[in-house]
Order: sequence, then structure tokens, then C-alpha cells
Amino acid sequence: MELRVLQYFLAIAREENISKAAEYLHITQPTLSRQIKELEEELGKTLFIRGNRKIILTEDGMLLRKRAEEITNLVEKTELEMMANESILKGDIYIGGGETDAMRFIARTVQQVQSIHPLIKVHLYSGNAQDVIEKLDNGLIDFGIILDPADMSKYDFIKLPAYDTWGVLMRKDSPLAQLDVITPDDLINQPIICSRQEMVNNELSGWMNGEFEKLNIIATYNLIYNASLMVEEGMGYALCLDKLVNTTGDSSLCFRPLSPTLTVGMALVWKKYQVFSRASQYFLKILRQQL
Repeated sequence: MELRVLQYFLAIAREENISKAAEYLHITQPTLSRQIKELEEELGKTLFIRGNRKIILTEDGMLLRKRAEEITNLVEKTELEMMANESILKGDIYIGGGETDAMRFIARTVQQVQSIHPLIKVHLYSGNAQDVIEKLDNGLIDFGIILDPADMSKYDFIKLPAYDTWGVLMRKDSPLAQLDVITPDDLINQPIICSRQEMVNNELSGWMNGEFEKLNIIATYNLIYNASLMVEEGMGYALCLDKLVNTTGDSSLCFRPLSPTLTVGMALVWKKYQVFSRASQYFLKILRQQL
């Protein structure tokens, strides 16, 4: 499987038309069609459903597109690192993480790095823990910010001096908004919007003394912003971390912490034996100095 052919495949997947893809790639349509046919024969899979007006990816085609994008991104990232001028500290740092106020700590470190070496660029990827770990394992990001609890056996890490507090996001006119804190009993029989991450649910189950199954979970979320819109529309209460959604001023929402208090720590992680670019090495050096 050649990188060039994967780039051809991605062009067709993007354009949804072989003629347009061939025009974009500056090759003839028969040449492009032959290359893709040979790719399908090599893999033993049908990658496209060829319609009259556009081409649609099969399930195998969608999987290959995901992997092909990861491969081409990794190649591009590697080329940039290899071509970096040794006399000037520049380059790209890739950081992935979930939604957490601790990102402010990373932002301060990045600001210090760029104030000294303005040619260093930082690229942030937001996703849940599973998304971040997958990209970290595949070499698509240099660092991940992971909330506790997490399996750190495959990684080196630095514990960050920050903690987030679990609570409930709700409308200010909700019945539970009259309370200062939320107990497990308060949530029974209420419509609950909850994170779909297994590790998170295990923590909440412990907080509820094993009665997490009794919750009336009407929806799950990956990132809290869209869940906050559901809360605004009166769908229910969202279990989430503090400081991620604006609840000040004219906001119709408010946040109430859980009782007993439930907090989570977090860590910056990277693969063991990771070979860093000079820019990533410098970022890690500055981070350790700040700690």
C-alpha cells in the first residue's frame, strides 16, 4: 500500500467524484480508476459504492479513510520535524485533552514557550479520554491530558497541580437549583445527561454507593457544550465538571457541586520511550520548570 495511492483514495473520498478527484490530482481519470481498483484488489475490499452522481464510501472505505488520514498526517508531521532548522528552535507541538479548566495551566506554559521561541506552533485536539489515548498511541499527538482515574502503565506522565470538581449543570429555574449541593438521593427520578466514558461512570457509581444504575439517564455526551444546550432547552440535568460552561451574568444555567465532594486530578501523559521533536522537548522542559 503506497502513500501516494492513499492520497488518491482520500481525494476521491473528499470530492465524492472520480473526475473531480482526478482534476484535483492532475492525473487522468483512467489512471486514477486503475489505481483505486488495484488498491481494492490488494485489500480484498470494496471501498466505494459507485452511483450515478457521486461515490459513497462503504464501511470498509470509511475505516480506510480514517486510517489513511492518520497515516498522511503522521507523515506530514514527521517531515516537518525532520526539516526543522537546527539553528532555530521551531516546530509543532500536538496536545490532546478533554474539557477541563486545567488547560489554563497548559496555556500558560505554551504562552511562555512562544514568548521565547515564537516560531513554535501548538495544535490542540479536543476529545474524550478514549479519543486522546487512540491518537497518542498512533503517534498523532505528542501529549495527552488525561483525567483520573486512568491506566498509566503504558505512559510516562506528570501530575498537574489542578483538580476539577464534579457537579450538576442545570437551569436556574430548576427545582434542584434551590439547593447548595447535590446528593445522590436528589438525582433519583430526575432526567440525567451523563458522560459516556466508562471510567467517569465508575467514579460516579462509587459516589452513588453503587446505585448509579438507578439513575434515569436520558442522554449521554462526549463533550459538554452540546449537552449544555440540552440543559438550556429543559431536557434535564447534566453531570459534569465545573468551570466548563459559563453560568455567570445573563446565563440561564447554574452549577451545583456534588456532596460528598467528588474531585478528579489530571496528568500530562506521553508514550514511554517517546522520541520528541526539539519543540516538544522544550515544552516539557518549561512545564517541569513551572511545576
